[in-house]
This record gives sequence, structure tokens and C-alpha cells, in this order.
Amino acid sequence: MNNIKIRNKKLAEKIINNLQKRNFKAYFCENKQETIQKIEELISKTETISWGGSITLEETGIKNFLEENNYKTINRDKGKTKEEKEQIVRQGLISDVFLMSANAITEDGIIINIDGTGNRISALCFGPKRVIIIAGMNKIVKTVEDGLSRARNYAAPINAQRINNLIGINTPCTENGSCVNCKSETSICSQILTTRLSNPKGRITVILVNEELGY
Repeated sequence: MNNIKIRNKKLAEKIINNLQKRNFKAYFCENKQETIQKIEELISKTETISWGGSITLEETGIKNFLEENNYKTINRDKGKTKEEKEQIVRQGLISDVFLMSANAITEDGIIINIDGTGNRISALCFGPKRVIIIAGMNKIVKTVEDGLSRARNYAAPINAQRINNLIGINTPCTENGSCVNCKSETSICSQILTTRLSNPKGRITVILVNEELGY
């Protein structure tokens, strides 16, 4: 185990304790395989499962695991048209379990997310019976201010570029790589959510992974 992973594990103990004080359930996994095993423990095949757009879910292999093992998924990628995809996204907001990542998590246990259409943060606030957040230790920041800066100035421009490569969007950050606080119609930064408590208690679970995942 290298020094970064040793440091991460020690820091994660503090963060998990702080998350639990804020009524979140929280776990630590060393790698992607442990993360899939934890998901298998936490989710039943009788539950409906949906997710928000997330590179972390792709990199961990969680989406493929669920599809390949006959879990009851609500997968917008199966929609053939834009309208079908939107309808599937709406169905996901009343799923039993919603999976997502976070743009940042503070050492004090506060979760920060930035969103375009708002489906991820809507699900985090209300709708699905449970929410599970999977986040690499690269998402950890010291303060809320650091988290907001990370979400806007690091994660958002990279995600905007990713979306631009997929479907083509025109925002200033896809041109210059930097946030300019734009008001573009295609902005993916329409809404910012700070989640400081899980309400009701235990509805939101956070899994910290000792790897660099997502943006």
C-alpha cells in the first residue's frame, strides 16, 4: 500500500465518523472490487435501481454488474428516443435505490453536487427510497468553499467536455476549459446542492473508495 492510500484510509475514518454524525450511513472500500461487493450487500434483487450520469459508476463496473446479474434496473440508456430517455429518468426518481457519485465531499461530511437538468440532485433530495453515493477519495476536500470550487472549476468543465464529445454542447468551458460563470442554455451548472444531513436518518449511504474515480 503506497503512502497516498495509507493517508486516504486514515482520513476516511475521520470522514466516515463525521458522515455518521450527520445521519448518513458510510463505508470505506479499498478498491473497485470491494465496492461491487458492498453494493451487492446493500441492494436486493427485489428492489428497483436507477442512477444518475456518473463516470464513477462506469469506472467501478457497477452499472455492468447490475445489468449482467439481472437486477431490476431503470436504465435511461435503453431509451430509443430523447422522449423515452426522459421518461425513464422520471421513473428513476421513484426507484427503490438511486446510485450516484458526488462532485465533492468535505472532511466534515458535507456533500456538494452541481447539476444541469437536476435529475441527480432531485433524487438525492427526495423520491427514491434510498440513495447510495460512491466517491473516490480524490473527491475529498477540506471545506464547503473548496468543494464548491472543485465542482465548478474542475469537475464541471471536464464533464461539459465529456458531454460535448457525446452529444455536442456549446459552453464557454468547452472552448477554454475554465468556468466563466456562464448563462448558456446548455450549461450543466444550473443548480448547486449542498447536502449537510441525511433526512430521514440513514436514507443516504456514502461509500468512499480508496481509488481515484470520476472527475
